Amino acid sequence: MKRIFIINGYESYPNATGRLNQTIVNHMTDQLSSSYEIKTTVVANGYIPEEESDKFRWADVVIFQSPVFWFSLPGAFKTYIDKVYEYGVFFKGSQTYGGGGLFTDKQYMLSLTWNATSEVFSNPGQFFEGKDVDEVMFHFHKIQEYVGMKPLPTFSLHDVVRNPDIDSFLKKLDEHLREVFLSEKEDHTNQILVG
Repeated sequence: MKRIFIINGYESYPNATGRLNQTIVNHMTDQLSSSYEIKTTVVANGYIPEEESDKFRWADVVIFQSPVFWFSLPGAFKTYIDKVYEYGVFFKGSQTYGGGGLFTDKQYMLSLTWNATSEVFSNPGQFFEGKDVDEVMFHFHKIQEYVGMKPLPTFSLHDVVRNPDIDSFLKKLDEHLREVFLSEKEDHTNQILVG
């Protein structure tokens, strides 16, 4: 059984209390727990960096669940990374810059909630100048590459403050989880049965 560590990086603001991000984490846990061992952290509830490092070491896959504030992670989530991603645990020195990651056997998935609508991505005439979600979050992906982790497809929800269609959001999440995690499990099971 694979092991998944889900981190909820929401930070409460007056117009964004974090309920959607917690709903997503709860739903992921419910959907995946029959096939995977799950551990979670809610950054806003506090944490001990050494215990978080242990969760990273334990996990095969890390899911980063986060709202997007000012085109990045909330400040508390970035501070979490600053405190937890320690030299000698996550990375070491290397002759090649960025080549010292110690978590090369791990994958990660970025899961985001945006107030931005989906139309502003991958459209040259819109705000992000034709960049898609992963290109806008380039800095985050480089952090994970620096420590050696490999990306799984990103999950992204849009227009979540003005149009919070929770049922639709969870349906999209189910589709994504099936494609990324559950179909992989079925494929692996089929290979065992056939082989």
